[in-house]
Amino acid sequence: MTEIVHVSAPELVTYADEMAELLVETVEEGSSVGFLAPLDREAAAGWWRERAGETGAGRIDTWIAREGARVLGTIALVRAPLPNARHRAEVAKLMVRSSARGRGVGRTLLDAVEAYAASEGITLLILDTESGSLAEQVYCKAGWTRVGSVPGYAADPSGSLRPTTFYYKQLAAP
Repeated sequence: MTEIVHVSAPELVTYADEMAELLVETVEEGSSVGFLAPLDREAAAGWWRERAGETGAGRIDTWIAREGARVLGTIALVRAPLPNARHRAEVAKLMVRSSARGRGVGRTLLDAVEAYAASEGITLLILDTESGSLAEQVYCKAGWTRVGSVPGYAADPSGSLRPTTFYYKQLAAP
């Protein structure tokens, strides 16, 4: 049974190695999640551990999908830092292991973030993803609105510049 867990800063450190495995796998498969290949597993674990400080400070919330101790997926909610933007946040780092895809794990993680954001008074979510990626299907089916695409916005893991598509979703105020 897949369980969705909103992880605390100490738990993020505890899961860092397992989350690093997911991040390395995601990059090796060619997904554009901010890293270039090859991604060293220890560097990936260090990146997750560094997020613990942001989590503890309330700037980032992270969820994992797990079966037992095995992390199947992750997603993050990054709060806007400026006073005039407290109503919005960014959804980031939605990743699902290839062995768990097609089982609704990504959609369940996305639903968890949206519900939490709404409960926190966040009324606008934004995200970006590589144009043409499978993630676009998840976002469209979940009711996200496509804003547009920017050519050459980010490099994929091989270093090639790729277009990025931006989305938003308005949430009901609590």
